[in-house]
Amino acid sequence: MTRVAGIDCGTNSIRLLVADVHPETGELVELDRRMTIVRLGQGVDRTGRLAPEALERTFAACRAYAEVIRELGAERVRFVATSASRDAENRDDFVAGVKDILGVEPEVITGDQEAEFSFTGATGELSGTEKYLVVDIGGGSTEFVVGNRHVEAARSVDIGCVRLTERHVRSDPPAAAEVDAIRADVRAALALAEETVPIAAAGTLVGLAGSVTTVAAIALGLEEYDSERIHHSRISREQVAAVVERLLASTHEERAAIAVIHPGRVDVIAAGALVLLEIMERTGAREVVVSEHDILDGIALSVA
Repeated sequence: MTRVAGIDCGTNSIRLLVADVHPETGELVELDRRMTIVRLGQGVDRTGRLAPEALERTFAACRAYAEVIRELGAERVRFVATSASRDAENRDDFVAGVKDILGVEPEVITGDQEAEFSFTGATGELSGTEKYLVVDIGGGSTEFVVGNRHVEAARSVDIGCVRLTERHVRSDPPAAAEVDAIRADVRAALALAEETVPIAAAGTLVGLAGSVTTVAAIALGLEEYDSERIHHSRISREQVAAVVERLLASTHEERAAIAVIHPGRVDVIAAGALVLLEIMERTGAREVVVSEHDILDGIALSVA
């Protein structure tokens, strides 16, 4: 077994997985998995730059993760950065800061690479013979991947909960016109994804990342976030629609009172949930299989 650390730095959160991985079988034994909301993508859609305060929040999380990695003795570390750092003019500042703290250079990967890591991490435990559509709804982008044991088609499009909220939402709760604008963006992006990925052809929809797992937690009626109950739960389209309706009608204060919503997601969860619902309606999926295993697991496997 090889002890590795994988770090996924997205638009909204930065996450760490330290695990022992068998390099031949792909068996993964999780030692530590954690997430910090840093909102690295704050304002990137508008300014094209990473904000100084967003960089400092991210570097603070990196310093905490460096300590965990040292304590657990990971032999190899891979740091993957996604949508926000792809879009930013000053991403060199981000790269230099991370390298100084962790000793590794962050890889600003393409959307297609992100999709492949997500697919590998999400489907490793699934044993079906049908094709999967893996959907990773992030803060700045959403990845669509179709395949079974291997990726057959993938596409990343610029719809994410942070990007859509910053672009369109000015009211609390969102006004009908703002919701319509989000829907229009999502539908245009889905049409773009369909040019590359046959999103309606897969037998099983697998949903990843915080927007999807939070919707699942609300739909399941959990009083506190429970990864074991959420992982591989099956949430119907009707349940997702009910959660979306509730979130879009709620104020920030009302959403904050829902215990399973992380404080860093309160302002963006409605947009993320709406992206999931639009995907289910477009593909005809009756349910989504929710996975707690995702790009982090794919990164860890790639290191080993």
